[in-house]
Amino acid sequence: MNKAVMCFDVGGSFIKSAVYHGDNTLTETGKVTMPADDWPAFCRALQQLLNAAAPYLTEDSPVAISAAGVVDPRADTILAGNIPAFRGRTVARELSAFLQRQVVIANDADCFTLAEASAERGEGQSVLLGIILGSGVGGGLVINQQIISGPGGLTGEWGHGPITRTEFDYQGQILHLPRLRCGCGQIGCLDTLGGARGLERLYQHLLGRPADSRAIIEQWLNHSADALKVVTLWSQLVSEVLAVVVNTLGPDRIVAGGGLASVPELMARLDEDLRARILRPCRGAIIEQARYQQQGGLLGAGRLARGLT
Repeated sequence: MNKAVMCFDVGGSFIKSAVYHGDNTLTETGKVTMPADDWPAFCRALQQLLNAAAPYLTEDSPVAISAAGVVDPRADTILAGNIPAFRGRTVARELSAFLQRQVVIANDADCFTLAEASAERGEGQSVLLGIILGSGVGGGLVINQQIISGPGGLTGEWGHGPITRTEFDYQGQILHLPRLRCGCGQIGCLDTLGGARGLERLYQHLLGRPADSRAIIEQWLNHSADALKVVTLWSQLVSEVLAVVVNTLGPDRIVAGGGLASVPELMARLDEDLRARILRPCRGAIIEQARYQQQGGLLGAGRLARGLT
């Protein structure tokens, strides 16, 4: 039987921990504030959570981490703007020495996608694309139950690159959009307009007043004409870029996570627009809501470490 795995889901604000068991289940064991700018404090926080989970573990149980940011497994680095503690660190190697255990690390979107690929409905799918529609746009790619990680750890980043167009016809009205500077350094990335913050930017640009993404969705569900314009444009923007990804990779399914993905009606609208733009015919939906919205990072990290047990 596989050994239990100590799993951590590391974000800019919190560290969540759980023990992953051989039957693909989790026992959640704690949550602490993330000391984002203090490496020694980060190491101690992991040790504290590891100690609390000791009754479930053996001395040689490995550690698996789902981490925010760009995880480069070849260089053993993590680039995360909101976690300066990772800068200049060979993360897995240093943590392994500190914790005295084998350590494996992957990006949180990759872990999310691996968890979904391991779910019952994903067992027969050779190519699974995970898309994250949270505050921004991210994703991961799993083929034959293996995370695909390219040079620099950059795979599935469909939200980046100067890829959005700036002119749309909405009910005979030509709408013009700005090309915004992205945090990655480029101009015109989907990440600036495709996530929850992007939806808010579209609303501000088109209607001249601010609104929270949750309020925009609520207005849209209540058939507001203004919100309909914003959501229609958002869905066209996102589906156009996503169509290129689908035509290139040919995923069997797309699994969506993140705050926007939690709205079934919004995902149904995005799915409809996507299927109208891809080459292959689809009778049913191609975008599915994630099964593991809350635990995907931890479950995926546990699956990642199976080869170490």
